[in-house]
Amino acid sequence: MGDYKHPEVLVSTQWVAEHTDDPKVRLVEVDVDTSAYDKGHIKNAVGWNWTTQLQDNVRRDLLGQRQIEELLGKSGISNDTTVVLYGDNNNWFAAYALWQLKYFGHKDVRLMNGGRKKWELEGRPFTTEVPKITPTTYRAAVPDESVRARREQIFQVLEKKNAYLVDVRSPDEFTGKVIAPPGMTETAQRGGHIPGAVNIPWSKAANDDGTFRSYDELVKLYEAQGVRPDKEVVAYCRIGERSSHTWFVLKYLLGFDRVRNYDGSWTEWGNLVDAPIEKGEAAAAKA
Repeated sequence: MGDYKHPEVLVSTQWVAEHTDDPKVRLVEVDVDTSAYDKGHIKNAVGWNWTTQLQDNVRRDLLGQRQIEELLGKSGISNDTTVVLYGDNNNWFAAYALWQLKYFGHKDVRLMNGGRKKWELEGRPFTTEVPKITPTTYRAAVPDESVRARREQIFQVLEKKNAYLVDVRSPDEFTGKVIAPPGMTETAQRGGHIPGAVNIPWSKAANDDGTFRSYDELVKLYEAQGVRPDKEVVAYCRIGERSSHTWFVLKYLLGFDRVRNYDGSWTEWGNLVDAPIEKGEAAAAKA
């Protein structure tokens, strides 16, 4: 049986329970349901709203360097703080926040394996008390573009066939039967997938309790679709949060050297004039 390549990026619910009062650790909750934090959260955790705090509210883009510095500073996070992220829906947006922190160079950021779901299943306590935070001064690094894919790079992949494209959305989204999951407001003009992409839904990497599947199970999951560490991998979904989950799995749990998250994802590609689109099922990736 294999072990995760970078097990240090995961912490257990028990580890979190033992570190809720640790001044060197900052717990951060990021949920799909932005009201979940107010209903109850882990002691001393701060809450980030992905719709208002983890993206530029004017342009369709990630936070800028100054914006991320302000967010982390207000959250009491210093450059040497251990940041532990968790959230609902098997850590969708917790992984998205982790990806952004890595983009801006934070050294020690981890996920609580299983997120809110596992914490709840174990009957661990929640509180509605918002912690009192002492602001810090945070200095973000220059963005690490090696973890991010932009549309120009997707066109290069289509031309050079030099990377695997992994579409982590549901099969109905991938085939073009639907453009977005029910109730989701961010959408596109056209449905389908990027030509040559394989469909490996993000949820297949998680167990029923929200934790990640074993190393061996994850290797089989991606190898079954021809995705191996011999080439760069670009993961995408609809807006970049589900693909952040897959990016985390490939980069840290499986140890792939070259993995990018295309945060523009389908809301960009499905709206681009003259961008190629395929519909229907796809064959496994070819090495």
